[in-house]
Amino acid sequence: MPGASYALAVLFAINLMNFFDRQLLGAVGEAVRREWNLTDTTLGALGTAFTLLYAVVGVPFGRMADRTSRRNMIAAGLAVWSLFSGLTGFCESFWTIFLCRVMVGVGEATLGPAALSLLSDHFPPRMRATVQAVYSSGIAVGAGIASFLGGWIGGTWGWRWAFYLLGFPGLVVAIFVLFIRETKRGATETAAPGYSGADWKILFKSVPLRYLYLGYALFGLAANSISIWGALFFVRVHGLPLPLIGTIGGVLSLLAGVPGTILGGALSDRFRRRAGAGGRMLFGAWAALLSIPMWLLLLFGESNAALLFACFMLLGLSLVWLGPAAADVHDVAGPQLRGLGIGIYFFTVNIVAYGIGAPFIGKLNGLLGVDGDPARGIPPDPSMMRYSLLVCPLACALAALLLWRGSRRISEREGVGSRQ
Repeated sequence: MPGASYALAVLFAINLMNFFDRQLLGAVGEAVRREWNLTDTTLGALGTAFTLLYAVVGVPFGRMADRTSRRNMIAAGLAVWSLFSGLTGFCESFWTIFLCRVMVGVGEATLGPAALSLLSDHFPPRMRATVQAVYSSGIAVGAGIASFLGGWIGGTWGWRWAFYLLGFPGLVVAIFVLFIRETKRGATETAAPGYSGADWKILFKSVPLRYLYLGYALFGLAANSISIWGALFFVRVHGLPLPLIGTIGGVLSLLAGVPGTILGGALSDRFRRRAGAGGRMLFGAWAALLSIPMWLLLLFGESNAALLFACFMLLGLSLVWLGPAAADVHDVAGPQLRGLGIGIYFFTVNIVAYGIGAPFIGKLNGLLGVDGDPARGIPPDPSMMRYSLLVCPLACALAALLLWRGSRRISEREGVGSRQ
């Protein structure tokens, strides 16, 4: 299937670009902050605005992916976010860079629903999670490129050149998208729900999807906390230098994230073939359970070997569920509602992980005295960060329970024999 292979290769490359454009500001953020004398709160607002906008507009873009040409939608979105990523290098004020980040978020929100829907129509259901996982492995590669290449360019020629050299090339890549074959929706299905595009309300009534959305949102809260709080945890609790953390984190992300994502897709497809329709979600439940002891080892371990092992495992587990989650959304939603189903899934995961989880852990840091209270003469106690981050293994436990329940409901609805 040469057309399918071409589609997967191009969409993987675009997803890679998606995530290094998304992470690029973080890689050069300190240089931007110093140049404009910004506070950490102000700089952080750029990331918050990006995430919330990405989550919200992803829902209508998901609906659009079910109705229009997905190929053209991806090409247009790539052109928009590449243009504004490159233009970020010309910004001279906070509000101009804010506008550019907003437009990058709008452009990137088109990709997931349309790309994942296209891949489901290019490859058969029996390997759906594997293919979605190969596509999703671009996340780890893109984040690694942003960390290494973005930091190197920024340190050598200045942060503006990082955006020039890594942003504008996406305008050329958009041309390659136009050669992807726009397949008929449901072309690879042997049995699919008989929903039409007008049946969109079913996505909110589906009990398996409720378990899936909330279960993976809680798993995502824990997974994203590694990137949000991980570096700060090692600086504060273990006194490690930030450059060393960045280097080790980048290497481990590639070594654990890429094979973890792809292996997760392949194993979950095998779970589905052996355990039935709910097999992929059952695999997600086991991954969430395995994350619990890894989090406890990370938070309370002292030896370097234990910490490295925990980090390696958690970085892999933080991405292992991406393929099976998207594949199950597509299986339950059916060909005519895949885009909207994925849009709702992205919305739920991003809102819970970034909009709720990150501020909640930050609030716990304050209540537990991680930063202390200089006004009252209370010294900081960084070690208490171990306890605020206990939110993560607790979220994994709840995620495992919800995903297990969801796997049972899918199997009950479709029958254990509905294997493809």
